[in-house]
Amino acid sequence: MTVTRREAMILGAGALGAAAAMSAATPAAAGSAGDVMTFVQVNMWDRGADIMGAFDMSNRIMLGTPGAALKDDPGAPMGFTLTQHVIPHGTVKFIATNTSTFQEHEMLVFPIDDVTKPLAYNTETERLDEDAAGSLGEISETPPGETGTLTLDLKPGIYMLACNIANHYAMGMWTLITVI
Repeated sequence: MTVTRREAMILGAGALGAAAAMSAATPAAAGSAGDVMTFVQVNMWDRGADIMGAFDMSNRIMLGTPGAALKDDPGAPMGFTLTQHVIPHGTVKFIATNTSTFQEHEMLVFPIDDVTKPLAYNTETERLDEDAAGSLGEISETPPGETGTLTLDLKPGIYMLACNIANHYAMGMWTLITVI
């Protein structure tokens, strides 16, 4: 089951979101002290140097830009593909694989209070201000073909996964998840 950003936000708002999350959930395993852990597989991808080089940076695809927060942009030069966008609260293990053939990617997790408001962004460095945006953790720069992991305890809410290598976030390398 593939859930778009818009569907994740809508589904996460009520009981229908709980049903969708449970039906889309990946197998859970017992963690320490009987906790349940949810696993989310993440593919970090890009469409290649030519597509990225042709991207018009005056039309950044960032949270809070018109239309970007409520839909996946099929024309984005890079992004994330997840096994699920709606997950139960508690311990979550992200397993992120860089499927690019030529460049590093990373994955940070940010809590989102309002999907219509942009996060702190520095246009000189073309990066999010990780401290001001409230980064909860990251899988650091991952070479092509490599995999990294990040385990977090997430409370109900909306979160954004984003790559914060210069220009990557602005080119659409982010997605929203709903934790119920």
